[in-house]
Amino acid sequence: MRYIEWLFLLVLGACGTGLANFIGYETGFLDSLPGLVVLVAISMLAVLCVKTIPLKLPIVAYCAVIGLLLACPLSPIRDFVIDSAAKINFTAPFTMVGAYAGLAIGDQLKTFIKQGPKILIVGLLVMTGTFLGSCIWDSLMLTLFQAI
Repeated sequence: MRYIEWLFLLVLGACGTGLANFIGYETGFLDSLPGLVVLVAISMLAVLCVKTIPLKLPIVAYCAVIGLLLACPLSPIRDFVIDSAAKINFTAPFTMVGAYAGLAIGDQLKTFIKQGPKILIVGLLVMTGTFLGSCIWDSLMLTLFQAI
């Protein structure tokens, strides 16, 4: 994919995230705009890293590293990055992720239906196992560190 396509999709996702942040969490679009710009910039830098650095890491890994470097205490723009990103409720992008997932499944609906009820059973077991595993792990850590 070309850089302009990446930029277009990232800006489109940022607009959706800003809208979800406005509707769901009553944060003004202009208030969250600097944070959205920071996130798009970090994402575009990650795309550039994937295309230019020969180390084969996923874009998410580069996003995490770049975000950590920009927010670390040594960064001169640390306060701006942290303050801007703090205005975005990070459950707001889940709206866009859900929409993208729905579009992706819609493309392969016949294959999805072929799976029948098996896929629902597996999905429920995975979600239940993840939830229970997280609960057990959290309880163990909280007990270990005497928080409860």
